[in-house]
Amino acid sequence: MKFTLSWLKDHLDTTASLDEILVALTNIGLEVEGVTDPAAKLEGFTVARVLSAERHPQADKLQVLSVDAGDGPLQVVCGAPNARAGLVGVFGKPGAAVPANGMVLKVAAIRGVESNGMMCSTRELELGEDHDGIIELPADAPVGTAFADYAGLGDPVIEVSVTPNKQDCMGVHGIARDLAAAGLGTLVPPTVPEVAGEGAGPDVRIEDAAGCPAFFAQEVRGITNGAAPEWMTKRLRAIGQKPISALVDITNYLTVDLGRPLHVYDKAKLSGGLVARQARDGETVEALNGKTYTLAAGMTVIADDVAVHDIGGIMGGAHSGVSETTTDVIIECAYFTPEAIARTGQKLALTSDARQRFERGVDPAFLDDGLAIATFLVLEYCGGTASGVTRAGEPPLGTRSYAYDPARAETLGGLAVAPERQRAILESLGFTVDEAWNVTPPTWRRDVDGTADLVEEVIRIEGIDKVAPVPLPRTPGVARPTATPEQRIERRTRRAAAARGLDEAVTWSFLSEKQVAPFGAAAWRLANPISEELKVMRPSLLPGLLSAAERNLRQGVETVRLFEIGRRYLAEGERATVGVVLAGDRRARGWREGKAAGFDAYDAKAEALALLAAAGAPVDNLQVMGEAGAAFHPGRSGTLRLGPKTVLAAFGAVHPAVMKAFDLSGQVAAVELYLDAIPAKRGSGFMRPAYAPPALQPVRRDFAFLVPLDVSAEALVRAVKGADKATITRARVFDVFTGTGVAEGHKSVAVEVVLQPAEKSFTDADLKAIADKVVAAAAKQGAQLRG
Repeated sequence: MKFTLSWLKDHLDTTASLDEILVALTNIGLEVEGVTDPAAKLEGFTVARVLSAERHPQADKLQVLSVDAGDGPLQVVCGAPNARAGLVGVFGKPGAAVPANGMVLKVAAIRGVESNGMMCSTRELELGEDHDGIIELPADAPVGTAFADYAGLGDPVIEVSVTPNKQDCMGVHGIARDLAAAGLGTLVPPTVPEVAGEGAGPDVRIEDAAGCPAFFAQEVRGITNGAAPEWMTKRLRAIGQKPISALVDITNYLTVDLGRPLHVYDKAKLSGGLVARQARDGETVEALNGKTYTLAAGMTVIADDVAVHDIGGIMGGAHSGVSETTTDVIIECAYFTPEAIARTGQKLALTSDARQRFERGVDPAFLDDGLAIATFLVLEYCGGTASGVTRAGEPPLGTRSYAYDPARAETLGGLAVAPERQRAILESLGFTVDEAWNVTPPTWRRDVDGTADLVEEVIRIEGIDKVAPVPLPRTPGVARPTATPEQRIERRTRRAAAARGLDEAVTWSFLSEKQVAPFGAAAWRLANPISEELKVMRPSLLPGLLSAAERNLRQGVETVRLFEIGRRYLAEGERATVGVVLAGDRRARGWREGKAAGFDAYDAKAEALALLAAAGAPVDNLQVMGEAGAAFHPGRSGTLRLGPKTVLAAFGAVHPAVMKAFDLSGQVAAVELYLDAIPAKRGSGFMRPAYAPPALQPVRRDFAFLVPLDVSAEALVRAVKGADKATITRARVFDVFTGTGVAEGHKSVAVEVVLQPAEKSFTDADLKAIADKVVAAAAKQGAQLRG
């Protein structure tokens, strides 16, 4: 919501400074998003007189002017056809920046003739669209005066953020009312003129009372639709609206000024009377924005006997829009149901200033006054004769009252406010308060629904900064843990990932169809996405991480190690997941290692095992299997499982097709951990015994086995560890060899086995017995002890 300071002061009689007003706005809940000074961009532009104008010696279409900007004559080269001696215009000095394009003026030679600045057009100063000639000011304009001061453009523009519940502040008058209640001045009530209409009003009726309960209208005949008055166009232009014509500008002005959207129809373009009805499936309308919309049943429209001319409360139609040839108009002032407006706007993906106000709720009691003000302005600036007013339907003026206890300001809001001060605040905001403290909200406050809202209004105006901070009561004794088991798992995993040198990323939960395609179909799609790039909910964390990796590599990052803890969105629900992407160089090139090395499936597996261990998964019982998914390379990937069905992680090299889809090259590895699949630990109910280190030293024995190539080292290690669970505490592969001395179709796998004695040291017989068990267990996997 934008408005100028002078515009606000039309509604607020105040001596407060701009800074005081800005502070008060934020304090009462209307957060100031920005303040711009139009005069700042016109710094360096002054009123100047052309003393002489001669033809440029090297160009027929250029003139060499002698310009007086208050500091003596300056030579300026100008191509404007209306440049002539005696003209008073706007001169840009060297060093000034042209608002239209940001070009900084400087002394320069143009076709061999020095030019010291420029004479400006309205388009160059962003004051209009005229670019055929330079600005012509009155002959008595004071030469040397800053143009912003002369034109009265030093009016600051204030932009505030209006929360959805503050529909009354979608007009400058409503903002002034809140400021007056906060003590910054006196509210100036709007002047409602008496318009004497002649004859019957226009033919309007209602067939959709649910969507449009009230439809008031008045006709004005014999008008001349020219330009709006300068004061009005100046304000509209200041808030970023382009002046169009008097009729259009009047409706736009009242929308911002009083929060009262209206619409004007060219009567000559209508066939019969106007009716507020529901649209029929398949009906179309070309709106004022030039787009054609297909309507559906349930949408409220304004139509004549032939076609739809208005998407009710959102945007008018192009076919009945006014133009410079319009002579007779019908002014519509209606009340549209907020819920119906919101549904229609969402379905059509169409927004407008009118929709923003109607879907929040405009004042239903302001129809007659709003129509009178609009009609008066049309008569004032376009001429013509007004008809009577047609009032179809009844606006929803149902009142509601709440029994209020002033003590609630302290008990609920935390601030003791004197009852009479509370009464003054509520009454200044338009509430009615009787002697028994029954409070009735005004018609423009449909958001108030109970005494808690009344407390909010009192505290908001009195000052929320006055509410003393009070700590929550602390439970005596040792604080109990509040994190759930799932949250503890995520915390441990996050710390472990960071400790391993991974950088945490936070990516969008919404993706494009193109990003999701390599990872299977998405289960959830948005019906009304804010962008096609954010249309589906992610079935995997890897698309976002791969996109982030590509951006980092493109910016010159040599090594990318990213992880994210988030949610996948599957058909059966949300799933807690950890994603990891490794890209770029795992090891930089150097004199010792040689070429740089990239990441492979084994790096991904190492990250998966480490993070699963941190999360509390039984990693010693995990099995490596295939079927990692279409996003992974089929020969360089796998899954970590507890049994054949419980998949805890997928890891491996990313599939080349996925790499191409995300514009990645080199070697990229990835991991996806499924935290929700990790089995919960069983609570024994007893404290663990204190750890006591073994009294005897462990014994290490190495075994080298000939193993068929189709037998995995993981299966061999699992068999070896299970050979004697009482004494074998650890087993690991430390060498794999194929080649000379190894039978074809086999590989040599060397395993280190750690044996831990308990009560006494091992004897040779004990060690031989254990070794026999290891060899026997390996033999069941098809392995033979090498001689």
